[in-house]
Amino acid sequence: MSRTAVPPSTTEERTVSAPRRWAMLAAGTAAQAATAAMVTAPSFLIPELHRPSSEGGYGMSLAEAGLVAAAAMAGMMCTLVLWGLVVDRRGERFALLAGLLVTATGGGAAAALAQPWPMAAALCFAGIGAAATNSASGRVVVGWFPPERRGIAMGIRQTGQPLGVGIAAGTVAVIAHHHGIGPALWVPTAAASLVAVYVALVVIDPPRPPASEARAVANPYRADPYLARIHAASVLLVVPQFLVWTFGLTWLVDDLGWSPGIAGLVIAGTQLAGAAARIGAGWVSDLVGSRMRPMRAVAVLAAATMALLGLTATGTDDSTALTVAAVALLVVASAVTVADNGLAFTAVAERAGPFWSGRALGLQNTAQHVVAVAVPPVAGLTITAWGYGATYAIAAALPLLAVAVVPVAGERHVS
Repeated sequence: MSRTAVPPSTTEERTVSAPRRWAMLAAGTAAQAATAAMVTAPSFLIPELHRPSSEGGYGMSLAEAGLVAAAAMAGMMCTLVLWGLVVDRRGERFALLAGLLVTATGGGAAAALAQPWPMAAALCFAGIGAAATNSASGRVVVGWFPPERRGIAMGIRQTGQPLGVGIAAGTVAVIAHHHGIGPALWVPTAAASLVAVYVALVVIDPPRPPASEARAVANPYRADPYLARIHAASVLLVVPQFLVWTFGLTWLVDDLGWSPGIAGLVIAGTQLAGAAARIGAGWVSDLVGSRMRPMRAVAVLAAATMALLGLTATGTDDSTALTVAAVALLVVASAVTVADNGLAFTAVAERAGPFWSGRALGLQNTAQHVVAVAVPPVAGLTITAWGYGATYAIAAALPLLAVAVVPVAGERHVS
């Protein structure tokens, strides 16, 4: 085993019981869901922010509303690597608890302020806390599960993100429409508070080699471009993911004329499909002993799905059949575009090892969120200029590029 590898599975197996291991997986998944709900909840406020003030909304342009929606992601993006360093130095439990408490505090402040720009500042603070769960909960899974079950375990943990988005989609838009944007933000705030209690009860730091060995561990980025290529491929794949997450509901409401409640339920359903896709991708990666081959297959499917979605979405004004096909493809795209996340996360943690994986996972998420923060305002401008169909079609080019970037040849067999 490489000196940057994770501790042997035999050590992991005898340290805690199987029920405790699965309870910690549930805690990591719940933490990811709560923070994902907080970070993506502002996206489901876009219809209210964009609605004319004469109709009770805020009269913001799509680009302005997109900036508000990106505030929590901006806070997350700026602190992912710092939280990774905290995880490497202080441990997973400390980082999870501290991050969830910051998230809840920021969310509560945003709900109390309930005005777009002050709310955006508070959401940015909530995003800073949300960043902790990305590295910390992933490290809990990698540290406590053996390699042959790590793919599906990480796939389950990664369902936290689409489940959190589903919770936000199914509640935030409806509450905001009927009661205002402030009350809507109490949903993710309450979730973060409750999960913090659960984490405190069940999570313990996984085993790792003695701290005295840390200085002897080589920087995995200097050995080969494997990690850097995973980061690059993940960046390309995250654009269609955040595009359909951010503007899927707005497309259903504005272009197709659906009610916010029905549209929110559909988007919530797409997140269940995304959760299933992540588990399936993780299971396949354990079965074939590879994280990168399934990731490359996901990139191919994402490119094809986004291209077809773009094609059908352009004809929804003239054809009921195309409308049905476009909505079905939105569901498929919401599943396919998130299926790679667990694969990349697991591969990064496995290659980086216990003394570098916190920072490596922080870099992985930072790279993704740098691009993700730009998606709402840029896509808002593109949609305004060319429409939803053209924007979906343009996004298909990026996963197509990712097919060539995924480092299949540099991967070590999972065992």
